[in-house]
Amino acid sequence: MAITEVAAYAHLSTADIDALGLELDAIRRDIQEQRGARDATYIRRTIAVQRALDAASRLTIGLSRGRAGWLAGTAGLALAKSIENMEIGHNVCHGQWDWMNDPEIHSSTWEWDMAGVSAQWRYSHNYRHHVYTNVLGMDEDIGFGVMRVTRDERWKPGHLLQPLRNLLLAATFEWGIALHGMYSERDRSADPMQKAAQTKSFLGKIARQAGKDYLLFPALSGRRWRRTLAANASANVLRNLWAYVVIFCGHFPDGAEKFEPTVVADETKGEWYLRQMLGTANFDAGPMLAFLSGNLCYQIEHHLFPDLPSNRYAEIALRVRELCDKYDLPYTSGSLLHQYLLTLRTIHKLALPDSLLTATSDDAPETASERKFLGVKAFDAPDTVRPLGRSGLRTALRRAEKARVAMRRSPRRPLRINPADTRPRQEDRP
Repeated sequence: MAITEVAAYAHLSTADIDALGLELDAIRRDIQEQRGARDATYIRRTIAVQRALDAASRLTIGLSRGRAGWLAGTAGLALAKSIENMEIGHNVCHGQWDWMNDPEIHSSTWEWDMAGVSAQWRYSHNYRHHVYTNVLGMDEDIGFGVMRVTRDERWKPGHLLQPLRNLLLAATFEWGIALHGMYSERDRSADPMQKAAQTKSFLGKIARQAGKDYLLFPALSGRRWRRTLAANASANVLRNLWAYVVIFCGHFPDGAEKFEPTVVADETKGEWYLRQMLGTANFDAGPMLAFLSGNLCYQIEHHLFPDLPSNRYAEIALRVRELCDKYDLPYTSGSLLHQYLLTLRTIHKLALPDSLLTATSDDAPETASERKFLGVKAFDAPDTVRPLGRSGLRTALRRAEKARVAMRRSPRRPLRINPADTRPRQEDRP
């Protein structure tokens, strides 16, 4: 089952969570006060570079005669499309640059280079996903409606096809996101006229997008239209694959927890922050990989502050890591390959019925709850002594794992149940 008590799972008291919230609020204020010319220059320069790369790549595709020129142009076009989607479109639509009051670079006016309508995506993503991150039945991004990524979703025979669905979704990711956004916005409207208008807007965007890539630019290439058509299609697939990998590595590796709807009832700001930290994951990246991923390698920071400029996430991450150490919370991260392999393991494993799985629904790599700690038995050994200072989730997870390993190795050794080592004291619970 998913987490029902965030404080109990995190092993933090109400006072701890409130204090954490105040420290994260301070980070937000600091960055907001520091925003200025450097940030504005960054986004304008990024847009200029992306557009120049797009134009140069299309010219290379159209004018070169050899295979090397076609490959270089296609790779450049895929790169340009990825930058537009990840570092520009996604972040502009989050309102990260609205403070500039530039009508061209504003969340209300930007229309990105992909099949989905920006306005529809903003509702499904900025609201449904970011406000209710990983809350079952409220965050529609949990598996995007086609993938089973938690045992909280009942297994169905159709899930046996999940590995194939995963490949199809990866190759057509922009279309999956487009449909996801349209249906999400349609679901909130009961007026048939509004639903019809939303569908019309969606179909119009598809017509413009497909017309640009698959009709206009091939037609401009004359007799070499096939070459241009193949390059555009290939670039779109490559962009889709990259966006898919980045998004999945931020939401579905081990450690990205899921929550029951009850957690959002009377949720405080500190609890909201904590849920974002527990429900997302990062991957390690240098400056170039961070830029190419839209700085979504900092998915934890992005979910804490989705409307702060993406070029600030690296410095924010240093302060968030310090808070994780201070409050003894895990900071879920790993190499891109490692995080993706964990995600693939979850996707393929949960394609199978639960009867074939070994871990419990409360204590599995992809699904956990506060109940995973209730039956843990701790050995009376030095490594189970509570350390000085705050003892939170990171310590609890380490102790629980040590206890499980010890029980497997020494099943006959006398055990002592010590719940205080594995869950918050009753007086500390909210």
